[in-house]
Amino acid sequence: MLDTMTITKAVGGVCGALLIFLLGNWVGTSLYSMGGGHGGEQVASYVIDTGGDGGAAEEEAPMDFATLMASADAAKGEKVFGKCRACHKIDGSNATGPHLDGVVGRAIDAVDGFGYSGALLQVGDTWTPENLFHFLENPKGAAPGTIMSFAGLKKPADRVNLIAYLDSLGG
Repeated sequence: MLDTMTITKAVGGVCGALLIFLLGNWVGTSLYSMGGGHGGEQVASYVIDTGGDGGAAEEEAPMDFATLMASADAAKGEKVFGKCRACHKIDGSNATGPHLDGVVGRAIDAVDGFGYSGALLQVGDTWTPENLFHFLENPKGAAPGTIMSFAGLKKPADRVNLIAYLDSLGG
């Protein structure tokens, strides 16, 4: 059956396998390590230059709304409207979202035949240029619970250009 020599060989085989595993782990860790310093400090193996100053976001000086609207360009806004075209029409008919012709100055939740969620009433009573400006930046933030899935327009120039274009459509 089992004599001492067989047991010694089995224990020696397990210890040898453990030693090979530990040595392999040590070699792999030293070859592929990303840590460079003491105390668990992580050092990046490469840097992707994005033109920034090391991660700090460059903030634009905030401009007042009247100045932005004075520089708005409806022609550029028509191009920005391409992002809205998937859900909104400007011919008086509803699609996934309500039609947007005549939206500037129109009462919020006022398009007949469109089922609103009711969340837009948090924005105000009327789609003033200021209300549209803030809503278009982050629709879900301005009206939590809205069913509009659009992420928003982050650039203020895009928002005022779009508002100028929608305003030029009239009602």
